[in-house]
Amino acid sequence: MKNTLIVLILIFSSAFSFAQKQEKLHLTNALVIAQLDNPEDRYTLEINMTELLTSRGVKATPSLNYMKQGGDSQILASDSIQKIMKELGIDTYVIVSIRGYDKRFKKSVRKVDLKTILNEGGIFDLCRADIVSISFEFKFYRNGQMVYSDIRKCGNISDRPTVIKRFRKKVGKRIYKWMK
Repeated sequence: MKNTLIVLILIFSSAFSFAQKQEKLHLTNALVIAQLDNPEDRYTLEINMTELLTSRGVKATPSLNYMKQGGDSQILASDSIQKIMKELGIDTYVIVSIRGYDKRFKKSVRKVDLKTILNEGGIFDLCRADIVSISFEFKFYRNGQMVYSDIRKCGNISDRPTVIKRFRKKVGKRIYKWMK
């Protein structure tokens, strides 16, 4: 009985870990979309992410170049914007959001299409009082479907400049994995 239970646990755990593996991303281009309610935070995150990607050889542009300030991000899923992106050679959309504070978070296993994720808003701010860590989630979309997700935790933070500094350090290192 004990051996049977151990064998079943091993089978289920290996099947679960097998299902969790993602294919390689091979990131070469990206439209960066930050999902934050505060326009200043959104601008800051999109610009920093775009700078990190372009400095590592990834063709990237922030979504704010294609939307009016305060505009609905649903417009980015429209056929006209997708046509413009295709003409510019951009086929990957990167959604950057804040997953939460001060805990270990796992990657989301929920797979939703691009229109649905753009309809959702961000509920967290880039910085809050009394937090020591923040987790950023990255979802990559091609042809309207999620192809990859990742999460990065930035610790030892106290204020907004420290959050940006840690974000640039942690995500800057991670980009090389996304390019493989």
